[in-house]
Amino acid sequence: MMHEKLRVAGISVFAAVFLTGIKLVVGLLTGSLGLLSEALHSGLDLIAAVITFFSVRMSGNPPDKRHNFGHGKIENFSAFLETILLLITCTWIIYEALHRLITGDTNIEVNAWSYIVVITSILVDFSRSRALGRVAKKYNSQALEADALHFSTDIWSSAVVLLGLICANFGFFFADSVAALVVAAIVIVISYRLGKRSIEVLLDYAPRATLDKIECVLNTFSDIDEYRNLKVRTAGADTFVSVILNLNPQLNFKQAHEICDKVEIEICKVIDRCDVFVHVEPLNQKKQTL
Repeated sequence: MMHEKLRVAGISVFAAVFLTGIKLVVGLLTGSLGLLSEALHSGLDLIAAVITFFSVRMSGNPPDKRHNFGHGKIENFSAFLETILLLITCTWIIYEALHRLITGDTNIEVNAWSYIVVITSILVDFSRSRALGRVAKKYNSQALEADALHFSTDIWSSAVVLLGLICANFGFFFADSVAALVVAAIVIVISYRLGKRSIEVLLDYAPRATLDKIECVLNTFSDIDEYRNLKVRTAGADTFVSVILNLNPQLNFKQAHEICDKVEIEICKVIDRCDVFVHVEPLNQKKQTL
């Protein structure tokens, strides 16, 4: 598992290096703000890819005395850092685009290399987003999912830049700056979604969908008179669940233990990489007689 996650994260680092380099060179040669904004975006994607690589590597460490729930939240923290990097990108893009539109300095040189770079970028981004997304889904990795989101965002932003270059080729040079603003808008939306998810995990937000799945499982057990204090927290790819079950006090220890084992098994079937803690208490006698 760890080898496959590190391999796909490592390849993404090299892909980001390649894309950043060609976008920067051609952007400087042509003066295209769209390409330069894409180069900066890819540069921060490179930093994000490096962060992802090391966070995936560190998150695989087993629990220890100081990290009882493992190191999974390193992945969530790296996703939060990637959000900050994306927002920094947007700030520069918006400032430069508005400056060019206001001053009228929008002339750029469009040549064959401009199109080659953008089309190559779209193909590489598509390949990396699919590979990262597949492994992220397979191992429930938020860090890899965030990295896949970066590359998939680049697909749309590169497509917008391509449209801006086509318009500029027909004399509509302002379209390049407008395209850069559209890129920034796309990145802001993606940053918000990514940041919201990472912050929720860091603050131990209990996902409603996960709670619903667990409650559905608990409701299928006729031996459980009631349950309470259902708590869920996630850390990286792992989910931790704790719940108190009220059982018939006439059940012996072995029977209560068997029920707990069945509950844990069924919850783990619907939630990947789940650690379940079940505490049993006898049903209140007054409630039992009602």
